[in-house]
Amino acid sequence: MNLKHLTLFSGLLGFVVVALGAWTRLADAGLGCPDWPGCYGFATIPVNPDDIELANNRYPESPYEVAKAIPEVVHRYFAATLGLFIIGIFLAVRKSPTSTKNMKLLAGFLVFWVIIQGTFGYLTVSLKLWPQVVTTHLMSGFLTTVIIWLLYFKLKDAENSGRTPWDFNLNTKRLINLSLVVVSIQIFLGAWTSTNYASISCADLPLCRGQLLPPADFISGFNFLQTIGPNYLGGQLSDEARVAIHLTHRLGSIVATLVLLSLIFSLYRKRLLKAALSLLGVLALQISLGVSNVIFSLPLLIAVGHNLGGLLLITYLSALRFRD
Repeated sequence: MNLKHLTLFSGLLGFVVVALGAWTRLADAGLGCPDWPGCYGFATIPVNPDDIELANNRYPESPYEVAKAIPEVVHRYFAATLGLFIIGIFLAVRKSPTSTKNMKLLAGFLVFWVIIQGTFGYLTVSLKLWPQVVTTHLMSGFLTTVIIWLLYFKLKDAENSGRTPWDFNLNTKRLINLSLVVVSIQIFLGAWTSTNYASISCADLPLCRGQLLPPADFISGFNFLQTIGPNYLGGQLSDEARVAIHLTHRLGSIVATLVLLSLIFSLYRKRLLKAALSLLGVLALQISLGVSNVIFSLPLLIAVGHNLGGLLLITYLSALRFRD
């Protein structure tokens, strides 16, 4: 496997890891294993009755549930595998005589960042799903995947010297920058909504609980210094605080859509039809998945797809911004 193919495979694996992380979180399996990196002291999961009894004796406050342990362990193993691939990418980039300084910096940052990501994985368990940590862990996973794909595109472009640069004008560049900022904020709001269990706080559209602005506690909803109890499974915020978070995410989706439509129109006017249609397709998919989450009360597959849609959107925007 050459370096470009290794990076491509790692980029695809990054999407799988994000999907598994979303599956773990949305299935309320974030504490499926109360310890880290093992699971109830085992390398995989307890299977036979004696091991299960031992697991329950080790962690009596966290009774063993195989349905929750499985997604947690699977996510950990895939994440660890991605970490090994990233180390392989770093070594290959350092060794390759054709690697540019920029590629080496990206590969070095990837190794550093995957260590940070592993640390947040540990803190997610040890701090019992503290939403600030879980949200940061999710955002860090997005950034890891985006960087892998940027490195892949740079390797691909280095092989294809005949590729025509996009050559965006100043207005389009500004719209891309603005889109990156707005979509990043929207991804954070989506993560904050999920980690605070506010995804179904408004079960109707376009209103929320039949009102344009139902009772909402924005101060508590966005208190990033909140204190929590023994664990955060199921959330501890008031109903009004969760409504505030959900409403903010909805408002953010409107702002993000308007900004992205402006960028799509700019790309269309620049006659970059493929880029414009690709971005429009990803945006339409993400909006559809978001609406479906509300209408169908957060089905697992659609919710996981919504996470991947956000990752695909920020990855594509990053490629537009940083590829040339």
